[in-house]
Amino acid sequence: MVLYMTIDEMRQKKKEKGYTYVQIADLSGVPLGTVQKVFSGETEKPRYDTLLALEQLFKDMPVLRESALYKHNGRYERNGSYTLDDYYALPDEQRVELIDGYFYDMSSPTFGHQSIGGEIHRQIANYIMEHGGDCRPFIAPVDVQLDCDNKTMVQPDVGIVCDPSKIKRFGIYGAPDFLVEVISPSTKKKDYALKLFKYMEAGVREYWILDFRQEKILVYFFESDIYPVIYGFDQPVPVNIYDGNLKIDFSNIARWLEKGME
Repeated sequence: MVLYMTIDEMRQKKKEKGYTYVQIADLSGVPLGTVQKVFSGETEKPRYDTLLALEQLFKDMPVLRESALYKHNGRYERNGSYTLDDYYALPDEQRVELIDGYFYDMSSPTFGHQSIGGEIHRQIANYIMEHGGDCRPFIAPVDVQLDCDNKTMVQPDVGIVCDPSKIKRFGIYGAPDFLVEVISPSTKKKDYALKLFKYMEAGVREYWILDFRQEKILVYFFESDIYPVIYGFDQPVPVNIYDGNLKIDFSNIARWLEKGME
């Protein structure tokens, strides 16, 4: 992905919007200390993924659909202090993710979104069934208690967990090895920025961001020094945690998109 904004342009956007460093860190997923160093000029050459996360924030703000208040036990509380108790107390029809004490609304996936996740899961499951091993694939909705604390619960679209001890009755306790997020307009900021940093910091080994409207996949293999690697739907995409022996073929998905799947 090409960056279109300079740091000076981001500083100007920050000034125009009146954002504080804390707000930028909360909305972008970039650590507060890193935000301060980038905007003060202390860090002269920020990491690519840091600049990408900041640019996504300033290009499209606000994209994160964050509800400021949620009603719990008959009273309203402010976002930022929620726990798993609040998460489990929400009505079943209210779809959210809990990230660092904040609730983020989740719209129901489209048919296309779900079909793409299902196709990726099918190929992963077939490979694992054929080759064996301890790894298990999963597909949303599965709760993932990413940080093993009571402040975060996410529902990635597709994933692989290779430590059987992390598989619990409620879902997954700890960081999976491999995750895929199929982005939609309402989740774009969260998937590109906030979740990217959360997954990297939690110990996820590989993270794919799949934009089927642009027919591209950003592959972040955090054990490598070079990421993201960008692929199109015109070639199989290697799964790095399997040393590239497992490749996801997007030809079916590309054909569905040609026929107008959304």
